Amino acid sequence: MIGRSQDGVLLASRLLLAAALLPTGIARALNVSGFALSLAGAGMPSPNAVATAAVVVQVFGPLALILGVMPRLTGIALAGFAVTMAMLLHGFWTYAGAAALTERTLFLADLGLAGGFLIYAITGPGAWSWQGWRQSSREAAVRAPAKSRSSKPQSANGNAKSTKGPKRSPARPSSRAAA
Repeated sequence: MIGRSQDGVLLASRLLLAAALLPTGIARALNVSGFALSLAGAGMPSPNAVATAAVVVQVFGPLALILGVMPRLTGIALAGFAVTMAMLLHGFWTYAGAAALTERTLFLADLGLAGGFLIYAITGPGAWSWQGWRQSSREAAVRAPAKSRSSKPQSANGNAKSTKGPKRSPARPSSRAAA
């Protein structure tokens, strides 16, 4: 029962982490040029390339997170993305007053997301994911031949009869029998 509840919590966590990035990623995908302009205004070199890469990570990363595909790579990539965007977009140290407080809050929220993504990279997605489904399929495939091997006929001494190796002619006695 604990396994099911743990898998449910991991699924809910993946959905919540994805919900933090996916809506913004979709909005940015619909207006990549506007996002590139905001990056250019912040002094970003090659804002079009950075905006395109950010949109790809921000859309496909959460989708991979939801499905539980490649958790280590996905978690580390999304953590790196969150830290990079926090540094680039929420530099609270350049502001004063209420704006600095707001930017610091957003900066720390992005760092918190990065921590969640790193925890995901370490713990994995759980059984209710693509990786969990693949793992259970592999284990079932390994168990099926093991069951068929155990159903081979047994000899009187309890060993399974082997059909491997050369067959001896009944007319020729074994060299062990002669010794």
